[in-house]
Order: sequence, then structure tokens, then C-alpha cells
Amino acid sequence: MNTIKFNHTDNAEFVKVLRKRVNNYFKENKITKYANFGMKLKTVIMLTIYFLPLILMLTGVVQNIWLIGVMWGVMGIGMAGIGFSVMHDANHGTYSRNQKVNKAIAFVISLIGGSSINWKIQHNVLHHSYTNIDGHDEDIDLEPLLRLSPSQKRYKIHRFQVFYVWGLYSIMTLYWFSIKDFEQIKRYKNKDLLKGQGITFNKALLGIIINKILYVGVLLALPLIFVNIPWWQTVIGFVIMHLVCGVMLSTVFQCAHVVEETAFFTTDKNSSMENNWAVHQMKTTLNFAQKNRLLSWFIGGLNFQIEHHLFPNICHVHYRKISKIVKETAKEFHLPYHTQKSFWSALRSHVMFLNRLGVGKI
Repeated sequence: MNTIKFNHTDNAEFVKVLRKRVNNYFKENKITKYANFGMKLKTVIMLTIYFLPLILMLTGVVQNIWLIGVMWGVMGIGMAGIGFSVMHDANHGTYSRNQKVNKAIAFVISLIGGSSINWKIQHNVLHHSYTNIDGHDEDIDLEPLLRLSPSQKRYKIHRFQVFYVWGLYSIMTLYWFSIKDFEQIKRYKNKDLLKGQGITFNKALLGIIINKILYVGVLLALPLIFVNIPWWQTVIGFVIMHLVCGVMLSTVFQCAHVVEETAFFTTDKNSSMENNWAVHQMKTTLNFAQKNRLLSWFIGGLNFQIEHHLFPNICHVHYRKISKIVKETAKEFHLPYHTQKSFWSALRSHVMFLNRLGVGKI
């Protein structure tokens, strides 16, 4: 895989000043960049939201079919919460200074059907390094089903993508746990990306297989055995959980990048970019609903996506505070700081952009 070369001379002073100011914030306030008590409490809450409904069903405390459906829906919310907050920070190595702790907590991604190795490559390496660069950022590579970048080929079906995209978003985690991890690990082997994670293909594949067996055993086999309802109703509940989680995860992540305000790029023949990496992040990322503390708490500060992309080595509980520093510094250097006042306005921007891409206006 070709390595993209960013322009290190572009606005180099911005990067230097911003990093110094953010580092001084932590030094002056004598606080760690890692998780605080609030983050640890959130971890317990998210895991409880996910596992308590399962326990209530398995032990027979909840037996009404409609309440069982509600339990699966709540598990979908907990599953999304774990994805937004707990496993996200741990896989970025920002939960603890001790990387063994990060690795242990990152394992919760297996509890929601995913692979830590694949996540780190797709998200940490490809998405964070090459945000909105067609052919490199896999988050915008859903061709031919969706057109998510102006540089991608448009098919006739795309004129309807603004309508059918929600179905695709909803099955995201179902596809993730059943097929995607196996497709990805093979692709990453071919692109020689596994070496960067210090793991061989065989070991990674074995880990994925074991995790999938454990996941299906706990989240599907146990309910099929112990919950006293027809098997097909349990399967429907399992699917409901994934549909709820899929929609929530997809929309939050897409509203931060695939919107009208952000820029999209392709590389030149030398795989070079015109901007500094940090400037590139400012151009390709959007913040939203920064005053909505409840939303921010639940989605792991991902409404402060600019701060997350500039400082992926800092736990999300600090994003609100450092966002003031980032915004002021960006203004000082005449750089964009894209924002939307609410999640709904960001979602509207995403929908409008999808429609424009679909009908060929861009």
C-alpha cells in the first residue's frame, strides 16, 4: 500500500503552537490525558446497559415477549455506547497510561462482535491518517452501494441512496460481525498492514474465529437455550439489537465527515497531499452539538470530532475543554473550524450531501 505524504511545511507553526497550548493545559491543571473517574464510571454504566438486559432474560426475570423485545433494543443502545466510548478510547490507547490495561479493555470490542486488530487498522491507521481521501479511507469506501465522495463513480442507483442508506447503516454491525472482519483481515494481509500491529495473519484469523464463536455462544446460543420463547423470536431480538446499534454508530460517525461542510481529497501521482496532516484534519472534520452534554457523554465525545482527530492520544473526556484552545488557535491561523449547532442539523447536512452526491450535483 502506498504511503501518503503530507506537506510538513504547510502551516507547520499551527501544529507546533496548538500542541504546545494543549500540552500546557494538562500541565497547568495537573491532570492526566487519560481516563478519569467519570470515564471509569461510564464504562461500568455502558457494560451494565449491555449485559443487564441479557441477564434479566436468561434468568427469567423478564418473560413477557414485548419486554424481551425492549431488552434487546436496550442492549443495542448499550452496544453502541460501548462502541462510542469504552472500546474506542481503549483501542486508541487513551484509556490508561498502561498499555496492558488498554489492551484488556479493548477486548470489549469482542463482546460486541468485532475485532480489535481490524478496528485499529481501519480506524486508527486508515481513517485517522487519511481522512476523506478516496481510495485510502475505508470509512468512505462503500462502492458501488453508496457514493460518499465526489471523486467516486456515480451509478444510477445512487440517485436513491438518500433513501436506502438507512437500511445499509442499520445492518452495519451485522455485516461487521458476520462477514466484514474476515474480508478485512484478508485484505490487510495483502496490503501488508498486519505487521504494523505486530501480528501474523494466522494468529489474527484464529483470534477472530475464537471471538466470533464466543460472541455467538453468549449473545445468541444462551438466549436460544434459556429464554423461554420460540427460537425465531430470539433471532429477531438479536437482529433488533444490531439494527439499533448499527444506525446509531453509522450516523454519528458519518455526521462528522460526510457532510456538506467538509472537504474530500484524492492523491496526486506521487501520493502527495497539499496540506499538513493537521490542516487536513481541520478541513475534513466537523463538530456538532457541542453544548449537548448528555449526547456528548453517550457518544464518547465524538461530537468533538476535530479534537479527536487532532489528538487521538487524549481520552475523550477532555475534548470539551481543549476544544476552546483548538478553535481559538485555528482562528488565529485562519483555518476552518467546521461546526453544526445540533446533531439534527449535522444529520441534515449529511442527508443533503448524500442527495447531492446521488443525483450528480457534485
